Amino acid sequence: MEKSWATSKGAAEAAPGVAPQAGAGAGADFHLDLSGPGGVRASLISALREAVRSGRLAPGSRLPSSRTLAADLGLARNTVADAYGELVAEGWLTARQGSGTRVARRAAARPPERRTPPVGTPRRPTYNLRPGSADVSAFPRAAWLAAARRAMAAAPHDAFGHVDERGRIELRTALAGYVARARGVHADPERIVVCAGFTQGLGLVSRVLRQRGTREMGVEEYGLWFHREALERAGLRCLPMPLDGEGAGIGMLEGGKAGARSVLITPAHQFPTGVPLHPDRRAAVVDWAARTGGTILEDDYDGEFRYDRQPVGALQGLAPERIVYFGTASKSLAPGLRLAWMVLPEHLAGEVLAHKQAGEWSSGALEQLTLAEFLKSGAYDRHVRAMRLRYRRRRDRLVEVLAERAPHIKVTGIAAGLHAVLELPPGTEHPTLQAAAWEGLALEGLSHLRSTPPATGDPTPDGLIVGYGTPPDHAFPGALEALLRVLPPAE
Repeated sequence: MEKSWATSKGAAEAAPGVAPQAGAGAGADFHLDLSGPGGVRASLISALREAVRSGRLAPGSRLPSSRTLAADLGLARNTVADAYGELVAEGWLTARQGSGTRVARRAAARPPERRTPPVGTPRRPTYNLRPGSADVSAFPRAAWLAAARRAMAAAPHDAFGHVDERGRIELRTALAGYVARARGVHADPERIVVCAGFTQGLGLVSRVLRQRGTREMGVEEYGLWFHREALERAGLRCLPMPLDGEGAGIGMLEGGKAGARSVLITPAHQFPTGVPLHPDRRAAVVDWAARTGGTILEDDYDGEFRYDRQPVGALQGLAPERIVYFGTASKSLAPGLRLAWMVLPEHLAGEVLAHKQAGEWSSGALEQLTLAEFLKSGAYDRHVRAMRLRYRRRRDRLVEVLAERAPHIKVTGIAAGLHAVLELPPGTEHPTLQAAAWEGLALEGLSHLRSTPPATGDPTPDGLIVGYGTPPDHAFPGALEALLRVLPPAE
């Protein structure tokens, strides 16, 4: 038998397709699955028993009369009456004259006893100092809501239809103006593709490059493992490039055994070391791409947050036809928005869009319209300035506390971004991470972000990546205290 819906109003008022409601009483619809084995009566008993057990029929809920339920389900009244009678006998239902049939009120199940974790089990994290996330507690809710209302009021009717795979033209136009003004990017709205996060965009471009014959991708020796996985899923082999005080060593791209025709880099603020790509190397990698027809993938993941000098402009401005520029709202606003963008060279735009149209996830039109309004109104710039000041204060506090109480720990990579690198004595990274787990502190080790195999034979230096952007303001002092407790002592 098919699944059925019942209502105490009678068969003429039944509403097939209505979602089940807990505590269905007089006039309320509820769903009964009568597809079980054993005949109609057994299926009805099983369905009612399951509705009570799952809580969809709450204790004290009044059921329809046997006549009404029988009419709703197209069953004989005696079948329903017999099912009610058996469930009353089992204690699932109660039946009293003048009160009708109701779900029995039974004592609540006793919750399982909480057990104290055994000695030696690390605590669940209380503080989060992992890198890669903004302080989402500072999301500008009021300003975002105001922008959403304005965007909704002005939205054309087609905004509620199918989403253009390139992204809403309103957002692409606003982004073109913003990245040109703030990051020095040469952008045309027709060459911008909005995507649901950097990783999606990286995968799209990588698949296009693979189809064009690219087999290997140069990547920085340190970086996020899931970015390397995205490249490998596209069929590309990752070639780690060594890092030093001037950023990625791009010399390996020049002939030799590398043979990479594309490279993924973070030139403004290398992740995680924080080193910007030296001007000479910026010029060299652009020259390499121009001479060889190579493609540069530029991840500008936190370009808005620079503290000690003027922002380092995007590399894309030097060679728009050889560089794919990636930007995102994950650090500036929140990762939950799922809004990122690519500025593509003309020769890649069509193929990348074709791949995105082939079943890829698209960001919602309303979020895109809201971000467009947020950018146009100046609210985005105001928010970024406010967060830049907040993050700089946290960075300064981190540096100050370490200088006072752990002066043997060197802090680097602090000119920009939302994290710092703490250099540790050799052999202390793993014990420090273990101690952090016991303290309820979530941290990331430097070695976890190194490519495998490394580009050089040198051992991985010990260090921590401390994300000072992640905790809300009220939790930051406690997180610093926990960090100080786990750092290795001076030798």
